[in-house]
Amino acid sequence: MSQPKVLFPRFVAAFILIAAVVVATAAKPDRGAPSLNFQPQQYPFKFVVYGDLRTTNPANTKDADPVRRKALIAKIADEQPAFVGITGDLVLTGSNAMDWAEWDKETKAWSGLQLFPILGNHDVRGDENAALSNFFKRFPQLENSRYYAAQYGNVRVLGLDSDLMVDDSSPEMTWVKDQFNNIPSQTDFVVVLLHHPSYTRSNDETGHAARPQEHHLGSFLEEKQKDMKARIIEVAGHVHNYERYEHGNVTYIVSGGAGASPYPIERGPDDFYKGSGPTYHYCRFTSSKGKLHMDMVKLEMNGDQPSWRVADSFDL
Repeated sequence: MSQPKVLFPRFVAAFILIAAVVVATAAKPDRGAPSLNFQPQQYPFKFVVYGDLRTTNPANTKDADPVRRKALIAKIADEQPAFVGITGDLVLTGSNAMDWAEWDKETKAWSGLQLFPILGNHDVRGDENAALSNFFKRFPQLENSRYYAAQYGNVRVLGLDSDLMVDDSSPEMTWVKDQFNNIPSQTDFVVVLLHHPSYTRSNDETGHAARPQEHHLGSFLEEKQKDMKARIIEVAGHVHNYERYEHGNVTYIVSGGAGASPYPIERGPDDFYKGSGPTYHYCRFTSSKGKLHMDMVKLEMNGDQPSWRVADSFDL
């Protein structure tokens, strides 16, 4: 057989293989997002979630309350949680190196703690490239990805960038769907972290209303919950207060009380939490096999001394 006749079938086979790889790759969701894995030393274990610190020069008391921000950081350090989830707005201006230097200084007490942060709108404020560089420099485990997964024992954490979820076909939303189709079998609870909440009583005049894309995410979570053994908990920020709702067996928490200037919330008669005024706080979760307990720990100041009380709680 001549050389061309030998090469032609090989060429065809190679072409078919390459085409198959291209088609398969195009059909799959983005798998470049990191998937972190941790095992708790024991059960039960506790973790903390909160957001909207807006860390900046402590002389700036308009955009944030540095006294309360620092008190919350110190209290969380005392808790020694397995991990801390942060629902965005770690700093006031993401491109400002001085804001990040202040973050480094104030959160030094968290040295050794595992952090699961997500981006808020303030974290990409200013020059976005510089802002992202500042963020990922401090969290190299995220591998420059704006969304990621983390498994901590029986808790699955999905850290999302709500500004990337523009529609159903966005790479991030495609990835989210794939994640929910492949929840690890040991998972009892899926904690979805994002900045913009799916549900809030806030509005754009005195705070921030919920956006259509987060409403859509909420509908997706509630549809997935129908066929899932694991319970879904969404924890968001952006609204500088505390709220808790339940829709379609999904628990929705707004935890934006980490230090940013507070927003008023008009509570409804059926709200789980009806507290008035500012609610500086953090959410402390305790995970056992098949059980999850949450305490919202509220900060109140007696003069210059912080005091703490559990102002809301629930069990799943």
